[in-house]
Amino acid sequence: MRVLALLLASLPIGHSVDGRAIRPVVLGDPAAAHRVLVVGCIHGNEPAGMAIARRLIQAGAPPHTEIVVVVALNPDNCGRGVRQNAHGVDLNRNFPSNWARIGHPGSLQYSGPHPLSEPESRYAVALIEALRPTITIWFHQHQGFVRAWGRSIPAARRFAALADYPYTSLPWPYGTASNWQNHRFPGTASFVVELPAGPVPAARLGIWVRAVRELAVEGLPG
Repeated sequence: MRVLALLLASLPIGHSVDGRAIRPVVLGDPAAAHRVLVVGCIHGNEPAGMAIARRLIQAGAPPHTEIVVVVALNPDNCGRGVRQNAHGVDLNRNFPSNWARIGHPGSLQYSGPHPLSEPESRYAVALIEALRPTITIWFHQHQGFVRAWGRSIPAARRFAALADYPYTSLPWPYGTASNWQNHRFPGTASFVVELPAGPVPAARLGIWVRAVRELAVEGLPG
């Protein structure tokens, strides 16, 4: 417990534009060989992953693994039907890798005035820098498949198989979190799970949680 307390003390606590706290929940063994980061919601109109994140917190991590959960990276708008943060920025277009100026405040994919202009995306970078997760899973909606590109494809394919869910290889859009991690930490994986529209059916919650826990045990595919 002392080691876990030290890890929690070392992790940054984020805040949204409107001052809401963004706190990671650490499950399992900080000395584990594999560390998995799960983000339940980054786009406010795609909230279904928050239920998976909360169920995962209840389930905990398997022995000898560590899972870190952020229920909502965009707490000002997750669940409020607004894709962007409170500045009108699409957070998943605000990361430094392959960033491009897109749109204007409030437009669907507004990338912000410059990379990492937003407190939420800066926090995600700080957290990933501190954790250096082996695998990061970002839950989105509403396309109905797991997607990845580049070095993250094998881990994403394996996760899709564990969850009995479709997989598609697609290049990353401009300024995404996954693309940034892929470049910042070669040898790790970061990918997106596009859930269907609407809430996650009760029967699927357990499947998603089991898939995350099994991937935490396995780590990156050999």
